Amino acid sequence: MTGLGAVFRPQLPPERLRAVVELADASGLEELWLWEDCFREGGISAAAAALAWSERVRIGVGLLPVPLRNVAITAMEAATLYRLFPGRPILAVGHGVQDWMGQVGARAESPVTLLREHLDALRALLRGERLTVQGRYVTLDDVGLDWPPAGPVEILAGAGGPRTLRLSGASADGTVLTASTAPDGVRRARQLIDEGRESTGRTEAHQVVVYLLTATGPGAAARLRAELAEEGLESVPDLGVAGDADAVAKAVQRLAEAGADTVVLQPTGDEPDPEAFVRFAAEEVRALVP
Repeated sequence: MTGLGAVFRPQLPPERLRAVVELADASGLEELWLWEDCFREGGISAAAAALAWSERVRIGVGLLPVPLRNVAITAMEAATLYRLFPGRPILAVGHGVQDWMGQVGARAESPVTLLREHLDALRALLRGERLTVQGRYVTLDDVGLDWPPAGPVEILAGAGGPRTLRLSGASADGTVLTASTAPDGVRRARQLIDEGRESTGRTEAHQVVVYLLTATGPGAAARLRAELAEEGLESVPDLGVAGDADAVAKAVQRLAEAGADTVVLQPTGDEPDPEAFVRFAAEEVRALVP
């Protein structure tokens, strides 16, 4: 079965989160995803609150920008969430938006090297290993977690370009693709991820999560066109969907057939009713997605 989720976009104020989380939990939504976009809402703090306010829905953070975070802090916060809420957090890390990283003096000369070092150290720390590392960006001297997760956990990576997709296959447990990824892009991403997996001999399953820009209800087509135009993506074919549950489910299925394991419906930034959007995903679209 294709996984299905929805995004709580950080254009909404943090105080709106609780109502959306509680609705997601009650309506049967499988995954609710949060973003750590600069300079809006913190990913870990929002995820901790969302997990505490719910009982069953999985909470994803896609993604934590690694230039902002010492890997030991990422590991400590991740391990705490995994131990407090076993099986429910989903954490992804990535380069972050380079302009934003530059605004805070954290832009790396080699984002791919930084992400590789961060992923390798983070996954090792979460396995309970004690590390001494002297990398280009990551330095650890006899560092280990007192409270690593009780069992295996997965760390995903946000990726778009070929080098990062191969890196995700080699060093992450799954990949998050943005809403600018059409079905053909998912197929190509799968190929590059698999090249990375093969280069390191990895054979375990690798989850691919794809955001799908989605508009429904009155004015849906116009809202979708406006957001694609704002992002400079209006000429990209097969990107986003506007319409009823049947139209959205068909778009989800096209991404699944291209290689997505989970499709996360991303509302437009001007979505008028975030709670209704979550209910729409959980109750109407889910019933039509095999």
